[in-house]
Amino acid sequence: MKKYIRYLLLSAFVLVSANGYAATSETVIQTDSHWDGQAIKPLHIDSPKVTMLRITIPAGEKLAMHKHPVLNIGYLTKGELTVHSEKGDVLVLKPGDPIVELVDVWHYGESTGSGDAEIVVTYVGDKDDDLSIIKE
Repeated sequence: MKKYIRYLLLSAFVLVSANGYAATSETVIQTDSHWDGQAIKPLHIDSPKVTMLRITIPAGEKLAMHKHPVLNIGYLTKGELTVHSEKGDVLVLKPGDPIVELVDVWHYGESTGSGDAEIVVTYVGDKDDDLSIIKE
């Protein structure tokens, strides 16, 4: 029994030493609203699905007007991305900037820097939900 307890204590020390002291965390964003200031609506998900995409938008490219029926959160990794809502709100993202994207609001993004824009986006919704809907 003493040997087992010693093993547990040693294991705990190794875990704390390897992960507890060297690891750091930084809150990138914590909010209850989308980038346009509108409150995030409660999520009602019966069969959850999480999808993470790395999206590359070539320099100068403008995406089609679209909307997302699901909550999505992104983080620009390179380039510059300007997001325009149909209401006229504008958000300019630089590398390292986060975004809580608009839900059920028409908008589009545009790579406005000298190079490609790259954003990593996580979508949270129901398994049958589309991630984006293009405006016709």
